[in-house]
Amino acid sequence: MSVPRLPPLAAAMARSAAAAASSSVPAFAATAGVPLGSVAARATASASTTAAVCRAGAGSLFGTPLRGRAAAVAAAAAGRLPSTPSTSATTTTTIKTTTTTRGVPSMAADGSPKVAIVTGASRGIGKAIALALAAAGCKVVVNYARSADAAASVVADIEAAGGEALAVRGDVSQAADVAALFQTVVATYGAVDVLVNNAGITRDTLLMRMKQAQWQEVIDLNLTGVFLCTQAAAKLMIKARAGRIVNIASVVGQIGNPGQVNYAAAKGGVLGLTMATAKEVASRGVTVNAVAPGFIASDMTAELPLDKIKAMIPMGRLGEAAEVAGMVTFLATDPAAAYVTGHTFNVDGGIAIGA
Repeated sequence: MSVPRLPPLAAAMARSAAAAASSSVPAFAATAGVPLGSVAARATASASTTAAVCRAGAGSLFGTPLRGRAAAVAAAAAGRLPSTPSTSATTTTTIKTTTTTRGVPSMAADGSPKVAIVTGASRGIGKAIALALAAAGCKVVVNYARSADAAASVVADIEAAGGEALAVRGDVSQAADVAALFQTVVATYGAVDVLVNNAGITRDTLLMRMKQAQWQEVIDLNLTGVFLCTQAAAKLMIKARAGRIVNIASVVGQIGNPGQVNYAAAKGGVLGLTMATAKEVASRGVTVNAVAPGFIASDMTAELPLDKIKAMIPMGRLGEAAEVAGMVTFLATDPAAAYVTGHTFNVDGGIAIGA
């Protein structure tokens, strides 16, 4: 089908409008694959240098090439799917971070990195978050309760990539341990700018078989632990009039799951805690949000009936820890998230659509 030719004046106006639109379309819209037609194509071409730098940075942590899951974490932090092959450069990439008067970018106004605590960061989603925050330029505190060697390994991975990290033991269900954790971080780094409440456990069984100890253990760590850490962080952030808190919830807290009444109750409580706290601290420059993962590939999900689970997920697959870490990193460090608070963001392949 032929395209009708515009009159000369209309054609000139169209060319002028297209040129103006091309100069104003943000690079992220084009590189993220947003269908903006020919305007997006011109915007992508004009932003090729920026896109090249992003691709180089996405494949490395502080200029060091990454492999395997670490590469996927950095890729997620850069906004690419973990399955996308890396085209990273082997030379050091200088990342310029823009600071704003509101919110918490990954660099302070004086150029020093922000300090982020990640609870339960020795493995799984917590480890992926720690690596992603380090890739975003944060000093990362790797909290753990029992897995000292695993936590030390996460710290070593961050340091090997040119970042800075510290492993601190502490059971966040215990008030004394939480107090000691925050005292150690403040004494070492002088501030807490980001808190990611990730630590959690499961003690699954059907309601009629569940012992009170199984109920209490999950509530104590998954809900009370979030309360204790949030309270400690909020005191520091309110004083500083800046800070970001991200709570790791679960779709189970939204839609329930047989055999997990304790876990569902705790994660549902985290969602309520997130909204209430956000309203209390918003006027002091502190944001509080939650991320609700669905079924994420891990040691815990390896023994589940995966075919049945995938059949329930609209996207037909399990998620990756790097995908959760990417959302957390955005909420915790990106200036674009400075006006976002009190909300829950699902990373679940669509399993909780409509919840």
